[in-house]
Amino acid sequence: MRILLTNDDGIQAHGLRVLYKAFREAGHDVHCVAPVTEQSAVGHAVTIALPLRVKEFKENGFRGHGVYGTPVDCVKLALSALLYEKPDLVVSGINAGANVGVDLLYSGTVSAATEGAFMGFPALAISYDDFNHEGLTGEHGSYVANLVERLPLDNLPHKCVLNLNFPNRPVAECRELRICRHTSAMWEDWYDQRHDPRGRPYYWLTGVIPPEKVSADTDRALLTAGHVTLTPLRFDFTDYDLIQSLGGSLE
Repeated sequence: MRILLTNDDGIQAHGLRVLYKAFREAGHDVHCVAPVTEQSAVGHAVTIALPLRVKEFKENGFRGHGVYGTPVDCVKLALSALLYEKPDLVVSGINAGANVGVDLLYSGTVSAATEGAFMGFPALAISYDDFNHEGLTGEHGSYVANLVERLPLDNLPHKCVLNLNFPNRPVAECRELRICRHTSAMWEDWYDQRHDPRGRPYYWLTGVIPPEKVSADTDRALLTAGHVTLTPLRFDFTDYDLIQSLGGSLE
């Protein structure tokens, strides 16, 4: 299988390297095109006012192209200009931090996979439920490599994105894979005010998804319970019910 691999944590991120190694060991043809620098939470941003520069990385058995741009830039550039042969699958991850609920709109990881789907390719986004990669091992990469070989890639709906999340634990301690919907519970955000060494204030965003607002059958709750979760996503934002009511009121 030919795989386009990207992420939003940067081309040198541990999670990406884990996947690259696992895919190569499984016999897949892996082409990595990822941001040079971390691009977390940039969403579906596309660079239109600056040129995109590319740097080749060759180190410790790894080879890839680093792009001075966003995750979506990487996928668009790879599929339009850098790859001589089109991939069978676009994979984004493994991201540091889960991508559940409203995170799907913010996430550069999910957006990179979404761009691949928009351009006509099966796409998989992968995240790990911790902002540090210390617990992420080659076993997680092997799990993904095994999973992609069992996915019905030829039968997925057009423009479908599969969103996979690992709980913060070793693979051997993970509970079974659950195919589920994403949570509708929203983050409750606030800003911590802090001061730099010169005494000037700055603000740092933080927040929580209140556990009491999370339904038991959703990705956030199942991840917390130790399950690996898989959520099929589609990006049709039209409110069809409101079309009817607005039509009756305004037309």
